Amino acid sequence: MTKRHKHISATDFADLAERNDKLTIIDVRTEAEVDNEYFEGCLNLPLQNITAATIESKMANCGDSDTIYLLCGSGIRAQKAAEQLESVIPNPLVIVSGGISAMKQAGIGLKKGHGSVISLERQVRIVAGSLVVLGVVLGSLVTPGFYGLSAFVGAGLVFAGVTDTCGMGMIMSHMPWNRKA
Repeated sequence: MTKRHKHISATDFADLAERNDKLTIIDVRTEAEVDNEYFEGCLNLPLQNITAATIESKMANCGDSDTIYLLCGSGIRAQKAAEQLESVIPNPLVIVSGGISAMKQAGIGLKKGHGSVISLERQVRIVAGSLVVLGVVLGSLVTPGFYGLSAFVGAGLVFAGVTDTCGMGMIMSHMPWNRKA
């Protein structure tokens, strides 16, 4: 299967969005992340909720030839969303390279929401690092068997890097604090 998605820089995307208020933009971050900071005019459909049915409901007013722009925190989840959507919808897909992070670096105006949740990527780093430290401390103080926790987390990080799939991120996206209140 050939890839049907393309990429656009954050600055080119912002210029396009400024000239055309009819763009279909899907933000695939969690509801809590979007509630924290967002690009005005986006539809929110978290990556973990993308199914044929959810796309159909969000795309009710979108024709088959309308381009869909995908946005996330850094571009990784938008890439995954594009790969999932290519087999579900006929629309051309365009990923905003670098996502919200690139937009902030370029000085593109984002709207502040009422949320205060940190990004899912940072949450994963905090939890993984904490588990590694916990494994080392418990392995040193209690029993060497706890070093296995650090090894398990390390192996998970290697797996995530190789496959570009983060199980911990998928689990954390379902946590209550990552859901809009």
